[in-house]
Amino acid sequence: MNRKTFLTTSLGLLGATTWSKIIIKEKYTSSQLIGKESLKLFSHKTPLNTIAGIAFEKMQKAALKEGIELKIISAYRSYDQQKSIWNRKFLSNKKAGLESEDNIKKIIEYSTLPGTSRHHWGTDVDLIDGSKAQEGDVLISEKFHQNGPYVILRKWMDQHAANFGFIRPYTNNSERKGFYYEPWHYSYAPIAIPMLKAYSKLNLKKTLATTNLEGSASLSEKFLKKYYTENILGIAKELKTF
Repeated sequence: MNRKTFLTTSLGLLGATTWSKIIIKEKYTSSQLIGKESLKLFSHKTPLNTIAGIAFEKMQKAALKEGIELKIISAYRSYDQQKSIWNRKFLSNKKAGLESEDNIKKIIEYSTLPGTSRHHWGTDVDLIDGSKAQEGDVLISEKFHQNGPYVILRKWMDQHAANFGFIRPYTNNSERKGFYYEPWHYSYAPIAIPMLKAYSKLNLKKTLATTNLEGSASLSEKFLKKYYTENILGIAKELKTF
């Protein structure tokens, strides 16, 4: 049995108590970890790492049997794509009157600095229930709670996502710091865990060294140390098992 066949078979047998035993160890380059290297994606429809894509489609089929259509809003995102998002938000906030430091604090409520996004790895996905009508901004927490259109999706994921290796990184745990709660965001743990371990060995200051990044003058050593501790590592404990 070749490696691809073994992984495909193994992923089909994942259970909530066994996914952590299928940690996929690879050697990752710094370019891969910060989104500057092209990633071979599972498909155009499922823009994830190939192995994560296999697991996602299995989860998608299981959800569909219960009337839930797992629709990807965002998955793999390159460094340049993240930089574009960052610069757009920074300039918009600046126009609204926010000074640089407050501007950055506002952005990192939900968005990452380019080079630090989990979406760079092809392991993370933002989801909604595609069977529901889409109105306005779909990625807001209220739509996943109370009478929101994605409550059933959230509850199904709470119960079943880990069976397929997917864990919500930004939980509503009051003790967690960093990015705000994102009920739509899931990370494929068997790959994301070793990638975070590899990422932790990078020099963050060098990683973020770039041209034309709005607000870069305010990214002090003190800020970056806090950002690493609270934002990059401010995730569910299940994703920090290294």
